[in-house]
Amino acid sequence: MELTKEKITKIEKIPYNGYMYNLTTETGNLIANDILVKNSGGLGTPPHERLIPGFIHRASGGVLFIDEIANLKPESQQELLTAIQEKKFSITGRSERSSGAMTRSEPVPCDFVLIASGNPETVRNLHPALRSRIRGYGYEVYMNSTMPDTKENQFKIARFIAQEVVKDKKIPHFTKTAVLKVIEEARKRSGTSEKLTLRLRELGGLVRAAGDIALQENSREVNPTHIEKAKTLSKTLEQQIVDEYIEQKKEYQIITITGTQIGRVNGLAVMGTEEGYFSGIVLPIESEVTPGGKKAEFIATGQLGEIAKEAIKNVSAIILKNFGEDIKEKYDIFCQFLQTVGEGVEGDSASIAVATAIISALKKIPVRQDTALTGSLSIRGEVLAVGGVTQKVEAAIEAGIKRVIIPASNQKDIVLSSEQLKKITLIPATTITEVLEHALDWKGKQHILKKFKSKS
Repeated sequence: MELTKEKITKIEKIPYNGYMYNLTTETGNLIANDILVKNSGGLGTPPHERLIPGFIHRASGGVLFIDEIANLKPESQQELLTAIQEKKFSITGRSERSSGAMTRSEPVPCDFVLIASGNPETVRNLHPALRSRIRGYGYEVYMNSTMPDTKENQFKIARFIAQEVVKDKKIPHFTKTAVLKVIEEARKRSGTSEKLTLRLRELGGLVRAAGDIALQENSREVNPTHIEKAKTLSKTLEQQIVDEYIEQKKEYQIITITGTQIGRVNGLAVMGTEEGYFSGIVLPIESEVTPGGKKAEFIATGQLGEIAKEAIKNVSAIILKNFGEDIKEKYDIFCQFLQTVGEGVEGDSASIAVATAIISALKKIPVRQDTALTGSLSIRGEVLAVGGVTQKVEAAIEAGIKRVIIPASNQKDIVLSSEQLKKITLIPATTITEVLEHALDWKGKQHILKKFKSKS
């Protein structure tokens, strides 16, 4: 193209082994050594007229990935929806080169494949129309948080550890026993039998913390003791808050672990965070039977949630079925979850503990205080599985309790070290009859147990 076809607005004389002339036309194109370079960035274009393409335009013909998509403002989600539908969108907005002025172009192609991610609660905050298009044009995929506990996946965890060590560039490598310790932690954090956690971010934090401790101790390798120390140091802020709360509760909590008491049971509970971290706690439960009015009532205190209240109803059905003639209209039955004011209780995992406490108080049968209980209960007296069993058993071990009654279906979910298993006796139960048989001291009261078995 000849120079005469565009009006020259600027001439620059730049010394470089002679002279090279650069000319800028009024349309913003560059002429270098008599060659017109079109679309050269508009070096002569006023700043407020320049357009900077956004990610949706840069991704045209490819893939656009948006993490935490629900964090986009509603209007931005609406604009993204328009871009997906029309496959073109105007370049609009301000940039560091626009001198604060708003710019807008004709619609520009933006035909891309959208991949978005977020947490489950993201769906609630996502623009309904945008979600409809995502679901209608593509797929919604729920990512697993666990994977099968196979040799192949154990090797993947080992490879992940090695990658974290290489990436850190400072921490030493792990011994085989240390790798096995991390794999054991991956089992425990999965919360499910025969599974390994896929929360690799948390595992990575554990690996790096263990490596830092090994460095401080001038160790050439990371061993299992470093991992045990790191489990305390690598906790998230939320985990530390939960654990500190539990420690404060322990200072004021009276837990009896020897002898027998009527109407008092050591229940087990967990406290957790949104990230899936759980910590166990011993939760004493007491029951008392008092003279009642026209109708027997079951009264539970301790700021119970809806699920916990429904669990108490299930327990009351079992009590009425087996001991209805003893209650009739003569008694009110109180059940208290101790030291839960301000936090409350939710879930049904204390059902077998509540039933044991009530039956103990009603029939004056002592409860073994060296025993703790956890398990849900159906209205037919079946003991059902609950969550956080490993953490609950660990809490019982720490408290000095010697026996824990758990749902038989949860037995495979417990991940404990050989040292921990030596300190506790696990008693699997399938029915409330089995729970009562192990939890209560039936000396002189065997006829009541026999009668209870006949009705179950």
